[in-house]
Amino acid sequence: MLAGLSSILRRFGLEERGAVLVEMTLITPLMISLSAGVFEFGNLFHQKLLIETGLNDGARYAARCNQTFNPSLDCATYAANIAATGTYNCGGNCGIASRVTGWLPTAVAVDPNYLVIPVTTDVSTGLQNYSSSSLNVRVVRLSTSFTYTGASLLNYLGLGPITFSAAHEERYIGW
Repeated sequence: MLAGLSSILRRFGLEERGAVLVEMTLITPLMISLSAGVFEFGNLFHQKLLIETGLNDGARYAARCNQTFNPSLDCATYAANIAATGTYNCGGNCGIASRVTGWLPTAVAVDPNYLVIPVTTDVSTGLQNYSSSSLNVRVVRLSTSFTYTGASLLNYLGLGPITFSAAHEERYIGW
């Protein structure tokens, strides 16, 4: 009986057909997790770039918007709409037409007087710290905070939802 068992074990040790199956069984979960992670973080970075681009567009509009020529303009609302949806008037479809799903214009904070810098002149050289026709230089700022929920990979790894913040500032120049 020992000789028969020894013969079976010797044949099993020399057999190579099942080696590929064992290797594939070990590596497949790792490769699936790695691929899912690449897609998940790629999607996260893509959404962050869309939000940063939206804030850039909205701040550029707010920096050029001048309500003195047209008092009916609502520069802050239009800038928030442009940031989140790409258009100044989303017509009630702000959630549907947003750049990133779940990012609404109400999540964009617009501060038209984020920074007010007085224009000063150096008496010894006669140079101004800013070239401006007004007494102050204003900086407009748009900021937001967005919670990325994403797919289930982050929850599976125990990372949960990721919240990132972004802001963009532009010098006010008006139209």
